Amino acid sequence: MSRFFSDKYSSLTPYVPGEQPGNMSEFIKLNTNESPFPPSQKAIEYALNSTRALNLYSDPDSLELTKTIASLYGVGKDMVLVTNGSDEILNFAFMAFTDSINPALFADITYGFYPVFASLNGSKTEIIPLRDDFTLSVDDYIGKKGTVFIANPNAPTGMTVPVSEIERLVKSDPDRVVVIDEAYVDFGGESAVELVHKYDNILICQTFSKSRSFAGGRLGYGIGSPQLISDLNTVKYSTNPYNINSMTSSMGIGILKDEEYTRKNCRTIMENRSFTVKELEKLGFRVLPSNANFIFVSSPEIEGGEYYRKLKEKKILVRHFDKERIAPWCRVSIGTREQMEIYLEATKEILEEKP
Repeated sequence: MSRFFSDKYSSLTPYVPGEQPGNMSEFIKLNTNESPFPPSQKAIEYALNSTRALNLYSDPDSLELTKTIASLYGVGKDMVLVTNGSDEILNFAFMAFTDSINPALFADITYGFYPVFASLNGSKTEIIPLRDDFTLSVDDYIGKKGTVFIANPNAPTGMTVPVSEIERLVKSDPDRVVVIDEAYVDFGGESAVELVHKYDNILICQTFSKSRSFAGGRLGYGIGSPQLISDLNTVKYSTNPYNINSMTSSMGIGILKDEEYTRKNCRTIMENRSFTVKELEKLGFRVLPSNANFIFVSSPEIEGGEYYRKLKEKKILVRHFDKERIAPWCRVSIGTREQMEIYLEATKEILEEKP
């Protein structure tokens, strides 16, 4: 770093995204939980129709998209905030609801951006370990001070917390915010969005990146009480009012107008997930129960890092994490049936090559 870099960021460890190889066409990419399917044609048409106004600033309120999301979930438009990916709404939540006095509470094994956001914003943290079986118990959060962040389904495990348990957590302390990150909820999870009608201290975060085939568009949103959304808008308008470009906003509307396309793709991914899990278990792998578009796998025959490297040699990318507790595991995104068959065949070859 340069001598000009502020001391307040001297201990900041940035988030490390999954590999994006320059020669991407050579690889089967199962490492960043993207959809293997392109956006729908209807979505593309909406985006193209917006190009004529690109000489003008985008609508800072993303009003039409906001109203479309609000209608989909049966909430008021003042209960929705559209952001540049769900990462932005999460960062806004860390900025608005955590600090050196009010800590951020999250699991030891979860989305890797949470500790980065906390560090970036100078927030105190309390890391709460998952149970030995990688489940999250809300009892471990009840009675503690601070804003709670829960990825549900969790990443990288894919495991879920029942909405009844989420409600118990939210209800246990009305004077703190509970943030539920539902980036992967459309692949068999249960959304807690209905709770925003009952409680003013829950924020639901979702994204277009996974189920809606729009990772490159960078579009996410939050749903919560009007008061919470007002807080987050204060942060937004103090940082980047024009956070959503016109084409992304228009394409988001087109995506939501073609929900059947999204649901069809989700069903296919869930079918491919079930197929892949069964085949891996035949090979002796342990696979955690997943309601996401990825699975978390380990084998007694091969260490996680070696498995990742051997797959990469065969032009297949998966995600391996160095954290000691999950070092034996790899996270594998679910692609097309053809991609998963190639991945499984490569896995068989790797195991056969072991002495």
